Amino acid sequence: MNTQNIYILGIESSCDDTAAAVLHNASILSNVVATQEVHQKYGGVVPELASRAHQQNIVPVIDQAIKEAGITKDQISAIAFTRGPGLMGSLLVGTSFAKSMAMAMQIPLIEVNHMQAHILAHFIDDASERKPNFPFLGMTISGGHTQIVRVDDYFKMEVIGETLDDAVGEAYDKCGKMLGLPYPGGPLIDKYAHEGNPKAFAFTKPKVDGLNFSFSGLKTAVLYFLQREEKKNPHFIEENLKDICASFQYTVVNILLDKLKKAVKETGIKEIAIGGGVSANKGIRAMLKEQEQKRNWIAHIPKFEYTTDNAAMIAIVGHYKFLQQDFTDSSISAKARYRI
Repeated sequence: MNTQNIYILGIESSCDDTAAAVLHNASILSNVVATQEVHQKYGGVVPELASRAHQQNIVPVIDQAIKEAGITKDQISAIAFTRGPGLMGSLLVGTSFAKSMAMAMQIPLIEVNHMQAHILAHFIDDASERKPNFPFLGMTISGGHTQIVRVDDYFKMEVIGETLDDAVGEAYDKCGKMLGLPYPGGPLIDKYAHEGNPKAFAFTKPKVDGLNFSFSGLKTAVLYFLQREEKKNPHFIEENLKDICASFQYTVVNILLDKLKKAVKETGIKEIAIGGGVSANKGIRAMLKEQEQKRNWIAHIPKFEYTTDNAAMIAIVGHYKFLQQDFTDSSISAKARYRI
């Protein structure tokens, strides 16, 4: 097996982004993402519309990724694809295409767990300043997941804490909707939070045992708070938007921090890597850098392009699985619920 020139084509289609990337060993040659704006007017992802858009986007996205990489299809060593977790219709598009292409080209097929990929994205050559050392704690925070994972090796991972209800990204987007912000509301809350007073309003942090999370109570608290204040002043949200966003974000950041501190204490591991769409949040990134100095942690914060759903992270998992000759066959099927 030639391990000097491994070219992995990665395909990602777990939600509403169609993505393809080409890696040469651990180096990015291309990373193409097609977003779907159709969901904005509905205030959230519509699964049927997402799968249809994937069908339209997948061929041109893969074609562009190969062209930008400056290689030919014949140089591809293997195809890695997102098997799950995610929206079943979206996953089926990527899975079916990857299987067909691998079969036609007679090259290996590699299945990838989307949440593992968020963690292993840190091992892309230019993902961050330095790569994590095993063992480390991975915190995956996205629209669908909130987890703390003990990572002992590339494929030896254990979820030691997770959300019992809503994911942190969902809480951001739902609160954004309450505030009248367009979808997705999370990035806008983050933006306004930096211009507001984080202690203007107090939101109670949920009490959850162990390393698990809960965000449904926080969403409800925000809803009742806004309803109560708007009865007194119909223009309350408009007049206090930045302070509301800052106070909400302050609460979320402290919920995450409390669990991280507990995880570090219980495991003795002070090396932490974040991943997932919400790891692009400036407030969360700033908190982690601050704690790195304060508590002597080693914090790994990926580049923004490797936080949201992308195919580069799928390809890097494919690279390490290729080294282990961990391949699958065409009988593989998409898996909407797929634990690490």
